[in-house]
Amino acid sequence: MIPVLILAAGQSSRMRGHDKLLEDVGGEPLLARQIRLATSLGGPVFVAVAPEQAQRRDIVAKAGARVLEVPDADEGMSGSMRNAVSQLPECDAFMLLLGDLVALEAHDLCHVYEAYTNNPEYLIWRGATSAGKPGHPVIFSAQLRPRFEMLSGDSGGEELVSPLKEQTLLVRLEDDRARLDLDTPEDWAAWRETNR
Repeated sequence: MIPVLILAAGQSSRMRGHDKLLEDVGGEPLLARQIRLATSLGGPVFVAVAPEQAQRRDIVAKAGARVLEVPDADEGMSGSMRNAVSQLPECDAFMLLLGDLVALEAHDLCHVYEAYTNNPEYLIWRGATSAGKPGHPVIFSAQLRPRFEMLSGDSGGEELVSPLKEQTLLVRLEDDRARLDLDTPEDWAAWRETNR
């Protein structure tokens, strides 16, 4: 099995004082839910957190995942990715999962993993919406690890993924779950209203 890296070092700046990864989803904090989903794949789970995020660290420890401290999280998602990927153990590939994708289910991660095992000729296997818009989770071949060292800014991995469209297999998941994140209290309220 491949390792799963959950990116959870963001500041939740648009949540006006609330931490979206601590929001309750189905009776558990969103971050704990994401770790549970990642654990269902059977491989090791690593969670990138900033040094000052004590509550997130506690959730990671209780869930049995491993904390990867990313002191350069204030540089944006690229800084977190660059630092966290460099800390992963040797592997053939790894799955990258955003900590705030509230609608993903374990079977979605399995679909992307199955695409990876059944289509080894690609370098990237990427979850997408039902309409085919690229999203998450994303599995990267270990051949791409050196490219993570060059990431900068808050574009995340798009600067890495964009030139490799021909080597990317999109895996369509139900509805918009591959891209649905909730960034503001209003987003959360609207989502809870429709997901009672």
